[in-house]
Amino acid sequence: MLKTEVRKQIIALIRQQVVPAVGCTEPMAVALCTARAAELLARKPERITVLLSANILKNAMGVGIPGTGMIGLPIAVALGALIGKSEYRLEVIKDLTPGSLEEAKRYLEGGHIDIQLKPKAADKLYIEAICQAGADAATAVIAGSHTNFVYEERNGATLLDRRQRTGGAGEQQPICLNLRTVFDFATTTPLDELRFILQTRDYNIRAAEEALKGNYGHCLGKTMDRPLCHGIFGNTMFSHIISKTASACDARMGGALIPVMSNSGSGNQGICATNPVAVYAQENENTEEELIRALTLSHLTAIYIKQSLGTLSALCGCVVASIGSSCGITYLMGGNYTDICHAVQNMIANLTGMICDGAKPSCSLKISSGVSTAILSAVLAREGRHVTAAEGIIDEDVDRSIRNLTSIGKEAMCATDDMVLNIMTHK
Repeated sequence: MLKTEVRKQIIALIRQQVVPAVGCTEPMAVALCTARAAELLARKPERITVLLSANILKNAMGVGIPGTGMIGLPIAVALGALIGKSEYRLEVIKDLTPGSLEEAKRYLEGGHIDIQLKPKAADKLYIEAICQAGADAATAVIAGSHTNFVYEERNGATLLDRRQRTGGAGEQQPICLNLRTVFDFATTTPLDELRFILQTRDYNIRAAEEALKGNYGHCLGKTMDRPLCHGIFGNTMFSHIISKTASACDARMGGALIPVMSNSGSGNQGICATNPVAVYAQENENTEEELIRALTLSHLTAIYIKQSLGTLSALCGCVVASIGSSCGITYLMGGNYTDICHAVQNMIANLTGMICDGAKPSCSLKISSGVSTAILSAVLAREGRHVTAAEGIIDEDVDRSIRNLTSIGKEAMCATDDMVLNIMTHK
């Protein structure tokens, strides 16, 4: 068992990175920043200017905003300014009502909002909101992570300035992990210290159930549950895992006003790290303890990989989260640490290179690809089969294999990221 102090640090890291979010985290982070600037202004803004990094702009362009039936950033900015509360963090617009939605639509019609690309933003995750009314002006800046305010100003007076500090939310730097530490923490920590992770199942399975009440996104999850698909894929654990995961993504990307439990700033990553593990455990009749440890292993693996990849990148986040869920499923299958290492190597050999082209309804398709690969990788690992160091980017050392993955996503795919944004903004 890990030392008490190490366990406390890891638990704090999980609680920081696994939090509720309503809607896609990028537009909600923009709404959060706008809400804070409006609070600093202390009056209704007459004009709002929002400056965004390319990755934020890309991830927020095509996604539904919860409870609005609308897509994209302008309505998120309007709602953030008019009803947003920064204390709600990524649930910033949870007080939305039909009346406030109509007010926000009228505000949009008035031409009060200007959204621009921030040239040479200091961080891939950068949001700057400037609210003005008469002679008054207030600015708020988020950078590094979706709720990390680094700068606040009102009428030229600096109220907060942490722009030289990166990566945290005013908290200590996270503990450096490796996969062995992740596994030992998940499998040996006293159960009562981990029980909170069951909230991820409660939130994210509820989101999947919400998808059945409407036609959200591309209805991938609902389609998988229909008789035609049962005839193709079977009415099996495999199809249930994919449908329950895709359904939650459908609801979230389609604008359902329901929170999900995110991972590392992404609701889809939270869903992908949770639902495959939860559904497998239920249908395989695993114990509650096994489920808790598997969910912890899945979420902490994703957090560990994101530590070196970064919050936003050109690599689709479902790759990272699916690696986590493959580890969790392998554990539920009775796998040991060696099996889990093999599952990770199988995943990296398969999914590396999947691009992120923004948050949008079709994310459910990518999630389905990731989840199906997660199950296949787990099964192969339990059969003693895995991709070896003689093949491609895989290394004998699992942590070096992970660094190979994140180096490609963070460094080699930068030109890909630029090209994707160029394509998206010139259609």
